[in-house]
Amino acid sequence: MSRPFYVKFEVPSELMEKVYEAVRIARESGKIRKGANETTKAVERGQARLVIIAEDVDPPEIVAHLPLLCEEKKIPYVYVDSKSKLGTSAGIDVAASSAAIIDPGRAKPLVDEIVEAIAPLKIGEKPEEEAEEKPKKKAKKKEE
Repeated sequence: MSRPFYVKFEVPSELMEKVYEAVRIARESGKIRKGANETTKAVERGQARLVIIAEDVDPPEIVAHLPLLCEEKKIPYVYVDSKSKLGTSAGIDVAASSAAIIDPGRAKPLVDEIVEAIAPLKIGEKPEEEAEEKPKKKAKKKEE
């Protein structure tokens, strides 16, 4: 399956699993919003700490505005492969096209880890490449 037009970066499967887990923990110990309408409102109001967007939404226009809105509001966002898994993680019996973590609760360390991991993905780097570059830069500064 090809990626929808609104997907701007590819998320590794291990990171996706962490996203599903963060949504589940935030649902239990914090506060989340489920679905495109509630997610959009949370972003517009500046309440969202992390936005999760499903890639398999049909029609894709339902969530196509979210990446742009998140970038405008400087709210981190991440893609997951399955709206049904997202719905399950969010504690609902139906698929969820998107979700927003408002208060991560006990998932705060996990959300922080996800946000840190997606930053290089957004600019087209792999997390390992960025980690390798940092020591080189520090070594050059020490030489000067």
